[in-house]
Amino acid sequence: MDQYLTNFHSIMNLIYTCLGVFGVIGLLIVGGRILNWVWLRPRKLENILRKQGFKGNPYKFFFGDVKDLIKMGEEAKSKPIGLSDDILPRVVPGDVDTVEKNGKKSFVWLGPRPLVYLMDPDTIKEVLNKSNQFQKVRGDNPVTTLLATGLVYYEGDKWAKHRKIINPAFHVDKLKNMLPAMYLSCNDIMNEWEKLVSAEGQCEVDVRHYLENLTSDVISRTSFGSSYEEGRKIFQLQREQSTHIMKASQSIYIPGMSLLPTKLNNRIKEIAKEVKVTVRSIIHKRLKEIEGGETNQGDLLGILLDSNFKEIEQHENNTSFGMTIDEVIEECKLFYFAGQETTSNTLVWAMILLSQHQDWQNRAREEVLQTFGNNKPNLDGLNRLKVVYMILLEVLRLYPPVAALGRSIHEEIKLGDTTLPAGVILQIPVLLLHHDVELWGDNAKQFNPGRFSEGVVKVTKGKASYLPFGWGPRICIGQNFAMLEAKMALAMILQRFSFVLSPSYTHAPHTVITLQPQHGAHLILSRFEPKI
Repeated sequence: MDQYLTNFHSIMNLIYTCLGVFGVIGLLIVGGRILNWVWLRPRKLENILRKQGFKGNPYKFFFGDVKDLIKMGEEAKSKPIGLSDDILPRVVPGDVDTVEKNGKKSFVWLGPRPLVYLMDPDTIKEVLNKSNQFQKVRGDNPVTTLLATGLVYYEGDKWAKHRKIINPAFHVDKLKNMLPAMYLSCNDIMNEWEKLVSAEGQCEVDVRHYLENLTSDVISRTSFGSSYEEGRKIFQLQREQSTHIMKASQSIYIPGMSLLPTKLNNRIKEIAKEVKVTVRSIIHKRLKEIEGGETNQGDLLGILLDSNFKEIEQHENNTSFGMTIDEVIEECKLFYFAGQETTSNTLVWAMILLSQHQDWQNRAREEVLQTFGNNKPNLDGLNRLKVVYMILLEVLRLYPPVAALGRSIHEEIKLGDTTLPAGVILQIPVLLLHHDVELWGDNAKQFNPGRFSEGVVKVTKGKASYLPFGWGPRICIGQNFAMLEAKMALAMILQRFSFVLSPSYTHAPHTVITLQPQHGAHLILSRFEPKI
């Protein structure tokens, strides 16, 4: 018995020793990976970049430049600027500071990862044309994907499949059929404004609120047809979600943080669930209508479902060639966010700029009245609005919806005369490019729609220096939709109203995913009285 106990204790001691050894080995492996992530790898990447002429701050353990970038951003947002001031130091203070100190061939540290600026249009064109090699940056924090994934998020074969299925929804003939829905939404807002100004002939209005509702209504009608009232709820939720997502993306993500039941995480997940349930309900309702023999309503959802069914049928009913219901939901969420947010901000900045530049406002109104009089705008006439189109192009140059585009590198790659290692993030600073004197001339920071009188290609000389909708294979699929909606809205505004900046307007552009006025857009609206 004693011998048995002795053997048992010996075996247990051996087991404990082995477990201890394995535990130590495990800790060493994990510790080594952490050390590599937060110190060894960043230092190696830094050496590679510096040897090739890139300049930036020395790497600081774990946080890199994040704390300084956040501080610069908070300070910039704390005070407004003058109407004639350069907007860059307020909107992208970190970019401005880095490029001013280190030149165009520079980098900053987003935690342990270096972000390299791309400022050369030829290099930018190469990167954006090679979308399989230079893929979109994926945030480390999983909650950031809960706003929307869909086409802008996918890569490779999945992206190609979704693009093919979605393309029919944005053909010109389909967009033409959506004009009545756009008109109804615009007309509702115009009627509201007329009521506000009816008493005294003019009124101060924060047009941002109304234009957000306008574009929300447009995307609700054109996306969901008869279900657009339900779609309005999505707008409110997605707006709140974008603010939360922006906040979550501004901190360094440590694996597992998204699982913590924090107030922010919980709210982001609640909104995502509610939006998904609402969209799923709309889709199931539409599928039942289709099963019952009802015809396609001609809205984006109907076209998308029809295109999806046809793609599956063409491949002998193999559903792997189509989209799942969950994927359709994500595309609808993306339609809603991208289609609403970007166009509303473009219209807001257009009205702010035209308030400052009455000569261009008058030229645009004259063109609209010559084309339509007081009649309902039509597709042919909208396509002939050259001055309005030039104005919108210039607005998108000065105030592009997205201030920067990011791309990631997953394996060592040659780019021009530079070799970039895996792990580097590439940033295309759209706002800096659009305001670059070397690319746009001495008046680069001034509002001058006339620069587009002969089109985008002529003024940019074919270079990738104008990127409000991106470039290359992944250029925004909805750009024609957005421009048609913006032209319709601006034409109807000019038909009925003139406008100037209110004394209470505060110029404070800032970014919450998209570039928008921090304190609204307070204008004085007046009923337009044509001279007889």
